[in-house]
Amino acid sequence: MSILEHIQQLTQLIREAKKITFFTGAGISTESGIPDWRSSNGLYTQNEKHQDLVSVSYFQSNPKGFWKAYKEIYNIKLLNSYEPNSGHRFITKLQEQGKDVTVITQNNDGLHTAAGTKRVYEVHGTLTDASCPKCKTVYDLDHINNNDIPRCIRINSKDEACNFILRPDIVLFGDQIKHYNESLDNAYASDLFIVMGTSLEVGPINSIPQYIGRTDIPMVLINKDKTNFDDLFDFCIYSGIGETLKEVEKGLRG
Repeated sequence: MSILEHIQQLTQLIREAKKITFFTGAGISTESGIPDWRSSNGLYTQNEKHQDLVSVSYFQSNPKGFWKAYKEIYNIKLLNSYEPNSGHRFITKLQEQGKDVTVITQNNDGLHTAAGTKRVYEVHGTLTDASCPKCKTVYDLDHINNNDIPRCIRINSKDEACNFILRPDIVLFGDQIKHYNESLDNAYASDLFIVMGTSLEVGPINSIPQYIGRTDIPMVLINKDKTNFDDLFDFCIYSGIGETLKEVEKGLRG
């Protein structure tokens, strides 16, 4: 079947679905200009040492050194320059049209939330926030960028600043992923499951599509390349996310 015919199939599935779960990976963010950490040219692939530098153990042993490396590796100062693209906005439009939409994302750039999607499970956390390990106060990207070593400035009962070094709200190497059970429950409750922009090689979150693949819930993959999990899906569309969803959106208006 041609890509066009698969796009028509997807359009019909979206039109009929009431509760849609999107499972997204780096491929949706790269269309906003954000690097894919795990691609052949990605930061993790090019330099395995980066995994040691953004680990729980390194943060605990050397939080000052951690923050210097973390900001350089993730180019934190540029994060505010990235904007949601047509793929993110397409999901939000479905929500605005009355669809019950859930996003399970492996990305930590905050772009699904920035696009206005309400139910987003960032299973690997987010680069846009950091929290105090002691009092749990959450700080935004401006505070992170305005301080070489971000610290908690909350005033405690003794009228003193907490002053603990913050911990970024991403899942570091050595952490457990976040929101797994809620993500799986929402996926099971959906009547359409769409995977976009991921090779599904990263565990344990890749177990969710594998579980859904054992159900009768329709599953569709949109990805530029084939994956080792293509047999899970009713059909696969090997194309860019933005260009694919642009055609779907045209079909939904027709």
